[in-house]
Amino acid sequence: MSEQRASIGRVTAAIVAVAAMLPYLTLKVLWLTGSSIGTTDPRLLNDSAMIGLNAMTFGMEAVGLMLALAFTTRWGLRLPAWLVLLPLWVGTGLLSVVIVTVPIMLLAGGLSVFETGGPIEPWIYMMVYSGFIVQGAGLMTAFVLYSRDRWPAVFTTRIDHAFAGPTREFQTVVAWGALLVAVPIGVVKLPGGIQECVEGMLAIAGAVALVLMVRRRGRGPFWLPLVVAWLGSGSLFSGGLYAMIIASVRAPLGTPGSDLAELFGMLTGLVMGMCGAFLLAERWAAGSGVRDVQPVEHALEGVERERDRQAADDGHR
Repeated sequence: MSEQRASIGRVTAAIVAVAAMLPYLTLKVLWLTGSSIGTTDPRLLNDSAMIGLNAMTFGMEAVGLMLALAFTTRWGLRLPAWLVLLPLWVGTGLLSVVIVTVPIMLLAGGLSVFETGGPIEPWIYMMVYSGFIVQGAGLMTAFVLYSRDRWPAVFTTRIDHAFAGPTREFQTVVAWGALLVAVPIGVVKLPGGIQECVEGMLAIAGAVALVLMVRRRGRGPFWLPLVVAWLGSGSLFSGGLYAMIIASVRAPLGTPGSDLAELFGMLTGLVMGMCGAFLLAERWAAGSGVRDVQPVEHALEGVERERDRQAADDGHR
C-alpha cells in the first residue's frame, strides 16, 4: 500500500465533516460545564443520567473528529484496520438512519417536527440534526475515498470472486441465522414511525446482502452488497445499543420502545458485523488485492533493471 497524499476530495469531505461537528461539540462542552443554553428546565442537565449521556455523546463525536483527521493524513493509512472500521461502523450505523429519516420528516411535517414540547428548545434539535446530516455525508464520503486508496480490491472485485476461506461454512451458518432473526425484527419495526421503518428496511436488506456476500451470489461489484450489509448491521447494533443504554439509565429524554426487540437487534447486528469482518479478512488475506490489480512493474524490476542493463552493456563492450 502506497502512502500517497490525500486527494482534494478526501480532504474537502473531511473538512466539511469537522466543521459540522464543531457546533455539537461546543454544545456538549457548555452543557457539561454548567450552562443551560437551549433548555427550558435547567434542572434537566443536572440529572446524573443526562451528565453521563452528554459525556458519552461528546466522546463519540470526538472519536468521529479524530477519524475525519485520520482520513486526510498519511499516518491515517497506517492505523490498524479495526481502529478505523469499528468506530466508523458504529457511527455510520447511527448517522445513516438520521440522514434518511430527518429529510423525510421535514418534508412531511415541516419545521414543526422539532417542536416536541419538551425541555429542549426546537433550535437545538435543528442545529444538532442538520449537523448530523452534514457530518454523516462528509464522513462517509471521506471514508469511501480513504478506503479506495487503502483497500482498492474492495472496489475492483466482484461478488463471485473465488478464494479459499477456512471459515466459509461457519460464515454461511451465521449469515443464514442472522437473516432468520433480522427479518422478524425488521418486520416488527416496519409499521412504526419513519425512523423505525427505515431501521427495519435496513435490517432486512443488510441481512440479505450478507448472505449474498458469504454465498458469493451474483456477478455485480463486491462493494455494493458490502455497503448494504455494513449499514444494515451497523444500524442494528448501534441503534440497539444506544436504545439499551437509554433504557438502562432511564434518561429523562428517552423514548419508550421494545427492549426485547432492541436487545435482539443489537446482538444480531454484532453477529453480522463479526461475520462480515471474518469475510473481509479472509478475502484480503487470499490475495485478491494482488490478483485483481495489475502491477506497474515487477517487485524487483524497478530496483535491478537499470543495473542489470548496465552490466549487460559492459559485457558486450
